[in-house]
Formats: sequence, C-alpha cells, structure tokens
Amino acid sequence: MEEETQSGIVKKFLYINRRAPHGTIYAHEALETVLIGAAFEQDVTLVFIDDGVFQLKKNQDTSEIGTKNFSKTYAALEDMDVEKLYVEKKSLEQRGLTQDDLSVDVKIISSDQIKKLINESEVILNF
Repeated sequence: MEEETQSGIVKKFLYINRRAPHGTIYAHEALETVLIGAAFEQDVTLVFIDDGVFQLKKNQDTSEIGTKNFSKTYAALEDMDVEKLYVEKKSLEQRGLTQDDLSVDVKIISSDQIKKLINESEVILNF
C-alpha cells in the first residue's frame, strides 16, 4: 500500500545487509543507498544478517586496514527518520555478539520475522 507525500509516492524499501563492514564496498554502498532513500522520504527498513551484524559493532578501528571507519554514520540514521533497524537473532548469537556490543539501538528478531518484512516490502535491496 503506497502513501503519498509532498515529494511523491512512498514505497517500502528493505535493505538487507549481510556482509562484513570492511574488505568490500557492499556495507558502505548500502549505507549510502539508505541515506539517499531516506532523503527522498521513502519508508526505509534495514536488516542485518550473517556477517552484516558486524557493521553495527561498537568501537570499530580501521586504522590497521587503511579504510575509512563509517560505522558512526549508523547513529545519524535516526536524524534522517530511519528508525527501523533489525538484527537477526541467530546471526548475532553465531558471532558471539549481544545487543550490548552494538553501536545503535536495534530490534533483535527471528528469521521468520525477517521473512515477514521481506514479504511486506515493495523494493528489496540485498548487499
């Protein structure tokens, strides 16, 4: 069901982040794409599964690998009205992480709940 805003029709975008934050461009590009979607007032949801949960880990230090640390940008998402962030419980547990290890507030959900989000979304981007 689409909504209408001043800028046009609002679609439900789901961004699935499944890769580690460094070593490829996927995590950074996903974040850039999310920011663009939010700027155009789309209904944005982010899901972190598999190694994607590491994107939200606190105190990342990229000085030894020579890449920019963009992890602090996740905290700015709330200012862009991107407030629907979800982490798959199984992925978090398999990597020995808890909600306390994450740099932003997220809702931890089951894989079945993620399937429901996928079914409810109009546009799905997988990174």
